[in-house]
Amino acid sequence: MGVINITPDSFSDGGLYSNTADAMAQADRLVADGADILDIGGESTRPGAPPVSAPEEISRVIPVIRGIVSRHPKVPVSVDTSKPEVAREAVEAGAVIINDVTGVSSPQMARIAAQYNLPVVVMHMKGSPRDMAKKARYADLMGELKSYFTGRITSLGRAGVSKIIIDPGLGFAKTAKHNIEILNRLDELVELGYPVLVGASRKSFLGKILGAPPQERDAGTAAVTALAVMKGAAIIRAHNVVMNRHAAIVAASIRDRKV
Repeated sequence: MGVINITPDSFSDGGLYSNTADAMAQADRLVADGADILDIGGESTRPGAPPVSAPEEISRVIPVIRGIVSRHPKVPVSVDTSKPEVAREAVEAGAVIINDVTGVSSPQMARIAAQYNLPVVVMHMKGSPRDMAKKARYADLMGELKSYFTGRITSLGRAGVSKIIIDPGLGFAKTAKHNIEILNRLDELVELGYPVLVGASRKSFLGKILGAPPQERDAGTAAVTALAVMKGAAIIRAHNVVMNRHAAIVAASIRDRKV
């Protein structure tokens, strides 16, 4: 899953693709690099990021989604949003996956997913991007994540949503130590029986390990990708598609003992 942030303030690539032409050029590059999915977001979810109105978010993402669907019709588009009104506009424009950092907590978002029979990415986060850093406390981290996902799966099933992808939310109300524990025990989430998405790309815990800024964390991201694939992750969300695709292919080959 290749990432395109159409925002001025995302932690890694804020401002690089903030207009439609630049975002489309990046989409072309990611598809050429082998992206299976393009994830389009119009609001930064970095810690402390200010909120963006629905009309502003729509104005950022819809032209890009339409452009991708027209230019790359075989590449599924995911919309990274927590706002139902943005999701509906994105789906009408051709998006086929809803990636919601709030875990599809809005009944309206669930209704949209059910209406269109779409897959949803259900992410774990405490609080919101504005205050999540203060909520990174757990008595039983993996127990809480498994309980959360079990609850969301049941609730969404009642709402008619059956295509569910779970995302542990690395960095979202998680310290570096929490992220490392989740990655070491990722197979416990895989055992829930739903595809697991891992989004570690260029995140701050890699910076803490490497002492490197976001743009110099791709090799560290690839290391996480290899581990995650070995543990059973189904989807890797990344900025550098080539490097992480290669890491995933090699890790899967080793895991499956196939050359």
